[in-house]
Amino acid sequence: MISAGGIGTRTSTSSTSTTSNTPPTSEEITSALNTYERAFFPGQPKSLSGIALRAFLLGLSLAGSTALTTYLLYNTNPLWRAPFFLASLSLFHFLEFYSTALTNAPGARVSSFLLSSNGSAYNIAHGAAFTELLLSHLFLPASILPYPLHPLLLLTGLLLIIIGQSTRTLAMLHAGSNFSHIVSHTKKSSHELVTTGIYSILRHPSYFGFFWWGIGTQLVCGNVVCLMGYAVVLWRFFERRIGGEEELLVGFFGEEYVKFRERTRVGIPFIK
Repeated sequence: MISAGGIGTRTSTSSTSTTSNTPPTSEEITSALNTYERAFFPGQPKSLSGIALRAFLLGLSLAGSTALTTYLLYNTNPLWRAPFFLASLSLFHFLEFYSTALTNAPGARVSSFLLSSNGSAYNIAHGAAFTELLLSHLFLPASILPYPLHPLLLLTGLLLIIIGQSTRTLAMLHAGSNFSHIVSHTKKSSHELVTTGIYSILRHPSYFGFFWWGIGTQLVCGNVVCLMGYAVVLWRFFERRIGGEEELLVGFFGEEYVKFRERTRVGIPFIK
């Protein structure tokens, strides 16, 4: 998925269509309905049991980690950052599915939670962030930063998380069926160029939100190594993905997209 500008390689397919005035038989209708229903069975892309289980576990994680964060904060324990990070992750992944299901129901599937579809590197990055946070708490229990700078960075991180999450969710809701977690290499008949709302300012608001949300989480966690790692990896990923995606969008919408690109920004440093 990360090849060819971060959007995968294009596969060429050929199809032939034939027209027929013969109505489908009852067996063909039954077969089509069975195929449709099977998509919702356990282990399938739209498994209802899989969706329910993931939503339940994310809700449980969000409630538990929020309660633990509140308890640790009340007791002035700096380790509150660990459950807070988990709460941020739980909310992020729930909203990924919920936003898709709310405005683009046909595209909602188990993978819309983005729990595993981002690849192993994504999960390793979060594991590394938790590890650095815990090691810092054990070996550097006191902040090494001067007082004015430490709360300033913490507040900045909280604001970036709120802005990033809000922007990404709003972008997904506003784009509706035009938003997809997987970049399309062919233009669907229903695909429209969204240029209103938040898209009138940012042409890739979901990427903007993801980038700054990730940076914000590491500022709140107080991670130095992972902050730099997140910044570099996320920047490289979105720089490649946006470049490849915009080539496709110019092909889809031509001059309309070129003009749209000229009057909007990405909002990620050094990506134009």
